Amino acid sequence: MTAAEPQVSLDPRSLSPVEQKLQGALEEQLTSALQAATEKVRQTYAGQSVEEVTAMLFEGTKAGLHHDIAAGFRPDHAQLRHVAEAIVSGH
Repeated sequence: MTAAEPQVSLDPRSLSPVEQKLQGALEEQLTSALQAATEKVRQTYAGQSVEEVTAMLFEGTKAGLHHDIAAGFRPDHAQLRHVAEAIVSGH
């Protein structure tokens, strides 16, 4: 996943049967929300730490999701941190 265009991929082994049927749509919504949050954080970045930026990405992504999806949003924090590190380093 690059910081410029982060993508969300769900592991089908971790999904319920219903989530498996909706995997493509879920990935699209999660990716869209993450990309929007990434762009917003990048534009408003003002020297925050990687941990703060990671939290901002999490909250921004969650806010961009339908409430039912947001309730079950459990991102890979290592991937969010990777995006945050790229924002902090200016990439």
